[in-house]
Amino acid sequence: MDQMQDSAFLITENAGFVYINHQSCKALGYSHQELLQLSVSDVDPCFTGHIWAEHWAELKVKRSNKLETVHKTRDGRLFPVEVVANYFEYANVGYNLAIARDISERKRIEEALQQAALIYQNSSEAMLLADANDSILTINSAFTAITGYQLEEVVGKHIGILNTGSHSEAMWQAIHDSGRWQGEIWDKRKNGELFAKWLTVNTIFDAKQLMHRRIALFSDITEKKKAEGVIWQQANFDPLTQLPNRRMFHDRLSNDIKKAKREHKRLALFFIDLDLFKEVNDTLGHDMGDQLLQIAAQRIVGSVRETDTVARLGGDEFTVILGDIGDPSNAERIAGTLLQKMTECFELGNEIAYISTSIGIAFYPDDADDLKSLLKHADQAMYAAKRQGRNQYCFFIPTMQEAAQTRLRLSNDLRLALADDQFYLCYQPIVDLSNNSIRKAEALIRWQHPSRGLISPAEFIPIAEETGLISSIGNWIFQEAAEQTSRWRESIHEQFQISINKSPVQFRNERDSHRDWLNRLHTLKLPGQSVVIEITEGLLLDANNSVAEQLLSFRDAGIQVSLDDFGTGYSSLSYLKKFDIDYLKIDQSFVRNLAAGSDDMALCEAIIVMAHKLGIKVIAEGIETVSQRELLTAAGCDFGQGYLFAKPLPAAEFERLFADCTL
Repeated sequence: MDQMQDSAFLITENAGFVYINHQSCKALGYSHQELLQLSVSDVDPCFTGHIWAEHWAELKVKRSNKLETVHKTRDGRLFPVEVVANYFEYANVGYNLAIARDISERKRIEEALQQAALIYQNSSEAMLLADANDSILTINSAFTAITGYQLEEVVGKHIGILNTGSHSEAMWQAIHDSGRWQGEIWDKRKNGELFAKWLTVNTIFDAKQLMHRRIALFSDITEKKKAEGVIWQQANFDPLTQLPNRRMFHDRLSNDIKKAKREHKRLALFFIDLDLFKEVNDTLGHDMGDQLLQIAAQRIVGSVRETDTVARLGGDEFTVILGDIGDPSNAERIAGTLLQKMTECFELGNEIAYISTSIGIAFYPDDADDLKSLLKHADQAMYAAKRQGRNQYCFFIPTMQEAAQTRLRLSNDLRLALADDQFYLCYQPIVDLSNNSIRKAEALIRWQHPSRGLISPAEFIPIAEETGLISSIGNWIFQEAAEQTSRWRESIHEQFQISINKSPVQFRNERDSHRDWLNRLHTLKLPGQSVVIEITEGLLLDANNSVAEQLLSFRDAGIQVSLDDFGTGYSSLSYLKKFDIDYLKIDQSFVRNLAAGSDDMALCEAIIVMAHKLGIKVIAEGIETVSQRELLTAAGCDFGQGYLFAKPLPAAEFERLFADCTL
């Protein structure tokens, strides 16, 4: 018994030990002598008192018993054992020969198997076990939940039962060669529905490295794929028009440029801006504006080929990539078609809106050989189309890049000009044609650039409007002109009046700026009639509620309003009445070739008569000859302005020449 690997105990009815073997001492950590002094309850805490008595009585009847219990070592550690108890009698004395085997490892394995079984049956991941022939042996409940197949329906079937035919040969080859594979595939449920799954296949080999079992695990990722699709859609497409967005556009343009380069072909890029969209959006509301954008997107898509890319960059800006365009005339033809479609009316619910389109066109590789430059050049061409009157397309030419660089430098310099006192005002007299008196003048800004010299307002005002600097510049002009008015009301005439141009951009961006102007007049103790605000016809045509409120507030404050360049835009008599216009300025284009009996003379006379009937005074611009003055005076024109009288003058020179209020 001392050679046994199991513990052996010879136990009497009173639970004492009369014999123990060597293994029992080793397993429990006691010496032979120490262990003989102990009882069963010291070694096995489960058998104490009456429990031992019951066990003995049962054993005496059965003669043999097998049970699992725990033993306790000398240091208090418990470990599981399997005990075979044998009862016998010798010399009328009963004995229990108990053989105990340590089953710690077996219990660990059993627990691991139980845990594996729990995981197998309760996992949300489908599991499949197949034999060496790839025939299914068993599946778990998740397999049934995902595929719809019960155990009895798949046992014995090939593991490809779910195969849709889309599995690649490479997948099966990898499984047969290495025994493992992992990836995303599409399979078919029992009801025929396709689903996406993430599959992992592993193989168990026997001692001879032959396939023994195949294990497949997979999870249903259909919803995840749908979510990823939604996320991808949101990341790459405009939600309003469903067109590619800026991100997708850049990606496609990059790929198309690479393709054009590889195949030595020409590519065209359109930059499209919807003219007057902001006015529609502000007037009819954002819902109508969104509807217009959707219709515009459909019209653009309908004007190009299916292989071309139409994208919305944001706001009212769209782009078109025309791959393999061939001759530039093809791009010109498409642009013409697009312009025509965009001039058609937009039916927005019960409203009708009209817009136009400005298109800039640049070619790869003619105008640029990289994405960044191509984008920049198409954008520059689009702005050139806007500056040329809108509703047209414009091809990029190198001088546009030079002009753009010049504009950028001017824009940067413009930000410093106001702070560095580089601006000054000149004043051009407005002459009363009935008596040659001068009680009015128009304030005109000039920019003395430190390196470029005098820069024309026609060159820097549009840049100031685009950058938003026109607001601060316009406020400076008003402050300077108001102070000059105050001085000249003392030195020239008590009712001297100065006209100040206000940009449409100022009206849109500065709803409350006129309050500061009125406060400034109050500080200078000037009445509203001391200044005139000059506006353009385009402002009235596009006037929204904010513009209307500002114009009416000027009227309420006594500030007069003059309509500049009258006759060159979309004139409307209703606007003249609605906004209580005080002066009309006949554009110099009608005055330049003025002659008795000419069409220009007829137009000037008509304007003068109409204005006087409405109680509006008339100022003729661009008078350069005595003949022009006499014709206009005879027609009843109230005031004249032009080089015949004086060019715009600095304040000191103006005061020196016209201190007596006459020519």
